Amino acid sequence: MDNKYEILKKYFGYDTFRNGQEPLIDALLSGNDVFGIMPTGAGKSICYQIPALMLTGMTLVISPLISLMKDQVAALNQAGVYAAYLNSSLTQGQYFKALGFAKSGKYKIIYVAPERLLTESFLDFAVNADISFISVDEVHCVSQWGQDFRPSYLKIPDFVRQLKKRPVIGAFTATATAQVRDDVVKILKLREPKIVTTGFDRKNLSFFVSHARDKKSELFKILREHYDESGIIYCITRKLVDEVYGLLSERGIEAAKYHAGMSDGERMRSQDAFTSDRARIMVATNAFGMGIDKPDVRFVIHYNMPKNMESYYQEAGRAGRDGEKASCYLIYSPQDVHTNQFFIENNRENEELSETELEQVWAKDRERLKQMTFYCHTRYCYRKYMLNYFGERAERFSGSCGNCLKKLAAADYGAADIPGPGYAAGVLLKKPEPLKRKASENPALFEKLRLLRNGIAKENGVPAYVVFTDKTIREMSIYLPENRGQLLQISGVGEAKYERYGSMFLDEIKRYKEGREDADVPVTAHEKIRF
Repeated sequence: MDNKYEILKKYFGYDTFRNGQEPLIDALLSGNDVFGIMPTGAGKSICYQIPALMLTGMTLVISPLISLMKDQVAALNQAGVYAAYLNSSLTQGQYFKALGFAKSGKYKIIYVAPERLLTESFLDFAVNADISFISVDEVHCVSQWGQDFRPSYLKIPDFVRQLKKRPVIGAFTATATAQVRDDVVKILKLREPKIVTTGFDRKNLSFFVSHARDKKSELFKILREHYDESGIIYCITRKLVDEVYGLLSERGIEAAKYHAGMSDGERMRSQDAFTSDRARIMVATNAFGMGIDKPDVRFVIHYNMPKNMESYYQEAGRAGRDGEKASCYLIYSPQDVHTNQFFIENNRENEELSETELEQVWAKDRERLKQMTFYCHTRYCYRKYMLNYFGERAERFSGSCGNCLKKLAAADYGAADIPGPGYAAGVLLKKPEPLKRKASENPALFEKLRLLRNGIAKENGVPAYVVFTDKTIREMSIYLPENRGQLLQISGVGEAKYERYGSMFLDEIKRYKEGREDADVPVTAHEKIRF
């Protein structure tokens, strides 16, 4: 069996692990339970996918996210790994066909919704299968103190008890307060788990809050700054989603929309349009995004204030998953508070809870809403407020949030607010950062490679980033690889993807270098937009 570094490169195209991944992987391979608390975009899936490929038996990934299951299974199959998902999106015939393949040992990784665990058909399969590892994703859902409590997660311990042998268990989430962490360990009965918290600070993200009387004008002001970039606009109600989507469409902006009032087919087509870059902007309720792994989202706009910091952190965190700089905006109005209070008081989703338990959940939700409202009104650093909320210490000054930038513009920070003399000299004297050498990035070639990538994705019926991310093809356009060995050095190019697509990208780069490229780059989105 290949070692973890060989598997990382072979299947995922990376040379090194990110912060926190390796200790979790090592613990799982040693037979220890783990609990990984890692922010959106930190690479949680690698932490359970690599052990799944190295352990002898099968791995179950328990997740409530249909979109995540589909995308990760598609990505694994593209990388040369047999994987499948079992959830409500399958017809009965598709479900039993996949279950039959699973019984024959075809799949190394199976994604399953928690509601399926104790069904007769799945339990009959599981008790006779060689399951060596169970990974529980979005594990904060197991705790009633978590922001997305799902009673179906409470079935997991009962499911594990019915297996012939207890597999090693991994628990993963992006957000968990201390109380939620304790709940997870207790409810899932984790055995002396290796706990890794990589921190909540996403340094590539900048945060802004505006108190605008005219939200529409503020929205288009932001969009003008991101005219040719991929982004998400979150709205608090379906009606607002339809309204904002209509505003964008009237102005010729290529957008899609997503909310629970649409049919499954409509939502799927919208999601496909966004992930394949046919629509640069997605307008959605919070029903969209959990499990969406689109790495090149450059901005997230909250047209309304979310109901809690956990939701805001997760939703805003869908920007910049590729590690490149991205911006997160929140357009606040007092009405947002009243709307969220209404939703809290009328929440009847958890019907299995008693009235007393429901009152406890509502009280916690009201407290979370209060903390979210305080965030929108703070005069200090938004990043510091967010990190403090999740129990992390932070500098008073980040230099990358709306409040910090306003303070800088007004020369309003004292020496005690600045994290070090070098920083103060560079920022307060307003020395500009050196510009990146745009000429070396070959924008014309990048656009050609992007269109090639999008065409391949469409032909294969997968999201564009499943073929190659924007970050990967941008590296190709800079380094101009000429052969297999050079292309495999590009981050995100593994052996399986090279075998599938490598020659096509090398040919496109060769044509460009020989000067046979077309002079005209395709019309970009911003040339069509009327603000």
